[in-house]
Amino acid sequence: MTIASTQTVGEIAAQLPNCTREFERLGIDYCCGGNRTLDQACVEAKLPINDVLERLKQSAESANATGSTENWRQASLAELIANINATHHVFVRSECPRIQALTDKVVGVHGKNPELLQVQEIFNALSEELTVHLMKEEQILFPYILRMEESAVAGEPAPPSMFGTVMNPIGMMMREHDGAGEALRALRLATHDYTLPAEACISYRTLYQALQGFEADLHQHIHKENNILFPRVAAMETNR
Repeated sequence: MTIASTQTVGEIAAQLPNCTREFERLGIDYCCGGNRTLDQACVEAKLPINDVLERLKQSAESANATGSTENWRQASLAELIANINATHHVFVRSECPRIQALTDKVVGVHGKNPELLQVQEIFNALSEELTVHLMKEEQILFPYILRMEESAVAGEPAPPSMFGTVMNPIGMMMREHDGAGEALRALRLATHDYTLPAEACISYRTLYQALQGFEADLHQHIHKENNILFPRVAAMETNR
C-alpha cells in the first residue's frame, strides 16, 4: 500500500506492523504519539520525510516478501486481547521484578552515579503504575470488551456497564499509557539514550539491555491497544 506523509504514525503502524521496527530505529513514537502525522513526527525528530518514507516502504515490502504481515486489525477482539495478555502482560509481570532487582544490584555497586538513582526511582514508579493498570484492564475493561464482541456477533444488545460508554475506561487507560510513555522518555533522558559509562560492569550492561527491551515491548503493547484495539472497540460501540 501507499504510505503518505499525511497519515498518522498510528495508522501506518496499525496497517503495516513491520513498520513499527523502523519507527523504533528512527526514534519515532508510534504508540502514545501515534496521533501525529508522519510529517509532524519527522519534523519533531528532525528527520527528512523522504528518507523516512523510503525506509518505511522498504520495511513494508520486506514484510510482504517474507510473509511476515501479522495484522491484528483482522483478528477478532478476543484474539487480540488474548495476545496482549499472553505476550505483553506476562512480559511486564516477569520483567518488572527482574529489572528492579538488577537496578538495586547496580545501584549498590555504582550508587554514586546520580543517573542510576533516577533510573531506580522512575522504574519503580512505572512498575507500580503498570501493576494497577494491568489489573484494571484484565478485571474490568477487557472482560467488558469480550462481552461487547460476543453480543455483537449474536446480534444482541450491548451488555450493561457500570461506567456508561466504554470510552470512559478507554480514556483512562490511554491517559495512563501517556504516563508510561513519559516514564520511558525520562529513562532515556536519564541514561543519555542508554549510553554506558566506561566503568560499567556486566550487571550495568545487562540492566540497560533489559530496560531497552522493556521499552520496545511496552511500545508494542501500547500500540496494539491505542492504535488497534481501542479504535475498533469505539467503532463497535458507535455502530450498535
